[in-house]
Amino acid sequence: MKIRLLLVDDHAVVRSGLRMLLQAEPDVEIIGEAENGAGAIESARLMKPNVILMDIGLPDMSGIEATRQIKQQVADTAIVALTIHEDEEYFFKMLDAGASGYVPKRAAPEELLTAIRTAASGQVYLYPSLAKLLVRDYLSQPHNSPSRESELTEREQEVLTCLAEGENNSEIAAKLVISPKTVERHRENIMKKLNLHSRAELVRYAIRKGMIKP
Repeated sequence: MKIRLLLVDDHAVVRSGLRMLLQAEPDVEIIGEAENGAGAIESARLMKPNVILMDIGLPDMSGIEATRQIKQQVADTAIVALTIHEDEEYFFKMLDAGASGYVPKRAAPEELLTAIRTAASGQVYLYPSLAKLLVRDYLSQPHNSPSRESELTEREQEVLTCLAEGENNSEIAAKLVISPKTVERHRENIMKKLNLHSRAELVRYAIRKGMIKP
């Protein structure tokens, strides 16, 4: 099955270049393009792509806000940031908004293709230099106490791993044969027990504990 892809960038020349690169791949089908956040949200809602390549610097709203709204409306769509921004502020905000990948525009084409395929498979892809940023940031934070970590049940540990890998509630529910509402309840319990407040913090925790690898 082909990966249904939506391109979002306000520069037509960038979209054209991406189309030329990606349409040569037998497992990728470009189903649409958008030049701003509103167009991206509408296209995602109507077309339901598997993956969206999202620029952060859009003219009407940030790609971060567009990502947040798309994930609220079309949760099954994976979003990969493709941007010139490589600083921590944009990186962590995009991850918190629900992105499943983050790739700088200077990356090699092979890296971009890997990110698209990884996100389409339900996993999280982080460009190597940015993955190191994430690990370094988390290691600089105070450790959670052993008593809090030991409070997680076996099922909550399974849900935590799935969440950190970028899976949504429906995917986790199907994988673990439980209801989406049960997944959400586990998620709330995990965040409360570990004193975590965002998806970025959750991913950092899972990496530090060796539950997932960047």
